[in-house]
Amino acid sequence: MYRRSRCTLAVFLAATYPLAAQSADPVTEAEAPAVSASDNAAPAGETNKVIVKGSRQNYRALSATGATKTDTLLKDTPQSVRVLTADLLKDVGVTSLASALDLSSGVTRQSNLGGLWDSYSMRGFTGDPNFGSDYLVNGFSSSRGYNGLRDSASTTSVEVLKGPASALYGRGEPGGTVNITTKKPRFEPAYAIDLTMGSFHTYRGAVDLTGPISENVAYRLNAALDKADSFRDKVEARRSFVSPSFMWLIGDSTKLSYELERTVQRTPFDRGVVAVKGVLGLVPNSRYFGEPNDGPTEVKSLGHQVFVEHEFNDQWKLQAGLSYRTSSLEGTASEATALQADGRTLWRLRRHRDFSATDKSGRIELLGKFDTGSITHNVLAGADFYRFEDNRKQQRRSPSAANPYAIDIYNPVYGAQADPLLPIVDTQEDQKSHAFYAQDQIDLTKQWKMLVGARMDSYDQTVQNFRTRAINHQSLSAVSPRAGLVYQPYPWLSLYASAARGFRPNSGVSVDNKGFPAEKSKSYEVGAKFDTPDGKITGTVALYHIAKQNVLTTNPLNIDFSIPAGELSSKGLELDVSGEIAKDLRMAAAYAYTDARVTKGDTTITTGSRFPNVPRQSGSVVLTQAFKINGQAATLGGGLTYVGERMGDVAFSSGFKLPAYTTFKVISSWSPSKNLRLSLNIDNLFNKRYYASSFNQVWVAPGPARTITLNLNYKF
Repeated sequence: MYRRSRCTLAVFLAATYPLAAQSADPVTEAEAPAVSASDNAAPAGETNKVIVKGSRQNYRALSATGATKTDTLLKDTPQSVRVLTADLLKDVGVTSLASALDLSSGVTRQSNLGGLWDSYSMRGFTGDPNFGSDYLVNGFSSSRGYNGLRDSASTTSVEVLKGPASALYGRGEPGGTVNITTKKPRFEPAYAIDLTMGSFHTYRGAVDLTGPISENVAYRLNAALDKADSFRDKVEARRSFVSPSFMWLIGDSTKLSYELERTVQRTPFDRGVVAVKGVLGLVPNSRYFGEPNDGPTEVKSLGHQVFVEHEFNDQWKLQAGLSYRTSSLEGTASEATALQADGRTLWRLRRHRDFSATDKSGRIELLGKFDTGSITHNVLAGADFYRFEDNRKQQRRSPSAANPYAIDIYNPVYGAQADPLLPIVDTQEDQKSHAFYAQDQIDLTKQWKMLVGARMDSYDQTVQNFRTRAINHQSLSAVSPRAGLVYQPYPWLSLYASAARGFRPNSGVSVDNKGFPAEKSKSYEVGAKFDTPDGKITGTVALYHIAKQNVLTTNPLNIDFSIPAGELSSKGLELDVSGEIAKDLRMAAAYAYTDARVTKGDTTITTGSRFPNVPRQSGSVVLTQAFKINGQAATLGGGLTYVGERMGDVAFSSGFKLPAYTTFKVISSWSPSKNLRLSLNIDNLFNKRYYASSFNQVWVAPGPARTITLNLNYKF
């Protein structure tokens, strides 16, 4: 039961948000506290005692709430899960979701709509081409709509849940799901400021403030403001993020929390550089081919989350939540469309986007534990819903022989005038969905554990085209089961196998105003999880095979619309290892072999084509050594990231490839006092010219040049 004591909030967080208790927090010491309640009940009218013990994190986590929606240990879960802990994210200097996901196996960057949102693939699968890649925040979808680049100011940890999660979350990729856990209010006052300056006139300020408002109410405020130019000519970004949150302990058994997120970003729409007849590197990676006078594209997002939890007793509890998010994207952009035969004249189109969306969702869940003879059941039953409304208006003017709206890629002169824009898109899409789901995690014996679950979805989609007055409606339903088995021959080793089906409705309509059939997938995975006898190193190795139907990709004949790509398949090997490999030497390493191909294509997308932006081999390593300088804590380390050769065109079959690359980084920190931490990081140490992703040969996103960042964090 909950107690009205400030210090016992840590116990509630350990039960409800296990990673919040395990991960280092910017307002605490690097040695994250491990919290446990006294075994003896307190006398009437007194609170239970709390014992706090320091323990170094070593880039490890024991559980992930997103994998099963419970606090099940990772070793008992028949699924590969990579938890990017707060101490790892802090050491590497992560401030965005994209840079965090670079640390996980099987995750690679995809085309990010001119730098406006996060887009990545997991095990080869990307997500909705209209909105970027899916991710969750505290178990709620937070990527439907136009939410910009995800800032890390309120992030505690990032859970990379490999494989399908449709049995719990419904709509989602079979390659995996990302769940971001946020920082929670505390009843012990703590305050921190974070100041950063770096290359390309980068400046960032952030605050993290938390403490009690009353005996039963606590708050937290995370906010960040950054301003940066870029290694790209004519490109600068302004971003702001603010997230207040509150925790209310209602009696001994009930807790209510509320979180708000407000994000605004303004940056020019930037399609990157061009490959000249398939050859990259003939123009500098800094060269910009848009029009500076177009101004920035503005992305805004405002989200609310409310959670309530009630414990009936030690075995049963009820939890529920609501989420409401509005978002918008508006701006004008000049975008490359075709490089002419002379190899230097680039024709461009000009368009104005005015998009807005509203996303409402909710869920209610009952969790319990009971025994049937010698078998223990950990059950979860729930229902959820969402309603999503997407409004799109777009004006465009394509180039023509009379006005090609061109620019010379070797000697760019800005200021060309395009012909007046013409309306091209004016649609409203409504999605409604509700579902019921159940899951049972069964402890068959001490060594054998089983997970079974299923979800039943019902989905309605209506798309109205105001230009043609056409209305398209479809209703879909599906059952998504999953099952897994874990065998633990030794306390330090878990062998597992799992199988699942997935279901994902496709957004939008085709160029001829017809709805798309839902994606369907089948997934199989086997693997092993291990810990060293001293518990300092943990790792997971996984083999998987995923087959998927009705996947959408961009229509190469009309990039404003999508087409089904037939059947796709991905299979591969993944390895994630983290921990302390020697005294005070911490490591986080990841490797993936991914074979992702079209297994049933057509004349547009040929059978056997590899997925764009998905390398066969990729990996990363981070090493950090802790030591003392005159008795003061310090760290020094480094890392490397390798991404293999990839196909570079969403048309799949053009043959255009992005070259492999390896980048290196240096990370260091020094704490001259208990409250002050200084860090100096250098990304892309050797100033490697590389290309992070591409959409086609005239939309290639170059990777950043060498970047030096100095950070000051002060707690008071």
